[in-house]
Amino acid sequence: MIGSSKKINAINLTEPVIQRYFETLNQANFPETAKLFAIDGILQPPFESPITGPEAIANYLEQEAREMTLSPLEEALETTENGHIQARIKGKVTTTLFTVNVAWIFILNHQKEIISVEVKLLASLEELVKLRR
Repeated sequence: MIGSSKKINAINLTEPVIQRYFETLNQANFPETAKLFAIDGILQPPFESPITGPEAIANYLEQEAREMTLSPLEEALETTENGHIQARIKGKVTTTLFTVNVAWIFILNHQKEIISVEVKLLASLEELVKLRR
């Protein structure tokens, strides 16, 4: 991402696939982002049904993430009981209209593919209501 105008004080993440997720999303390279997911990988956006599979994820991102800049700022990793890696990333998402605090919860399989990413807004109800105005 060196030279990209969309890099915003992001941290270097431990897992290369997660680093690549943020890089490709910030470059609006949604087909490459989707390739990081396992064949049955799931993207769980806030307030929406899960999106399953790389093709569906790429289509969703094309529609919904085009004007977003993601800034991961804090990382916590752990290994689950079945040996998968769980990463909890906190940061910010900036759009043309607002900036909001977000948490991403990644699960990576043994092949370092993304099994799932759950995106959680870290905002109060009052803050969310202000975003709708």
